[in-house]
Amino acid sequence: MTADAPALRLRGVDVQRGARRVLRGVELELARGHWLALLGANGSGKSTLLDACVGRLVPAAGEIAIAGHALQAQPLAAKRALGYAIAAELLPELLSARECLQVQALAKGLARIDAEVLELADRLGLAPWLDTAVALLSYGTRQKLGALIALLGEPALVVLDETFNGLDPASALLLKRHLRERVETRRCAVLLATHALDIAARWADRVALLHEGRIAHAWTRDELAAAAATGLDLEQLLAAQIAPPG
Repeated sequence: MTADAPALRLRGVDVQRGARRVLRGVELELARGHWLALLGANGSGKSTLLDACVGRLVPAAGEIAIAGHALQAQPLAAKRALGYAIAAELLPELLSARECLQVQALAKGLARIDAEVLELADRLGLAPWLDTAVALLSYGTRQKLGALIALLGEPALVVLDETFNGLDPASALLLKRHLRERVETRRCAVLLATHALDIAARWADRVALLHEGRIAHAWTRDELAAAAATGLDLEQLLAAQIAPPG
């Protein structure tokens, strides 16, 4: 892992899904110590962008690097620097929650599940369910498990796709605070795709709008605060970016 390299760098990334060009020359860089909230309408390409970042989709053009490792040329090194919250519906139902964590830990070359992750599991109320089959877990409990998987092995980049959906308020707040602590101590960067404007405005350092396959605009926390001082909230800023001209 290259200490000075960005946690994530995209250069000219195009992604096709069938005949449709979903992403068009996406440029994005995210350093450790920053949380980026990715917003966009349904079908704008948020999940496609995340799938490309974690290696589930191969770009038709462009380059993706994680912690200085090119995702296509150095996939093992890149993925060991990556933490990806597996979607609740994609978790293997025949395994227990603990076995899911163990498998992912082994895939990262770890001898055991991180003690910090097990402690967080206990704080999230997941400990009593660790030896229960995924098939028997509630949606919210699966969401917690996916988030814990993303934190294994001290990743430089944590990728989350609507991970807070289905969490009870106390668990959601605990997880946000934990992620924020990791970000503020520069242990990682967080890339979160979400429709929740309150999460984007309160917890992220930067908010980016994906529109028609491109990053249409990005705002820093200071820019959002300055806009709020003039009476403009994030919803209004987003609407202004996608409004038709004229």
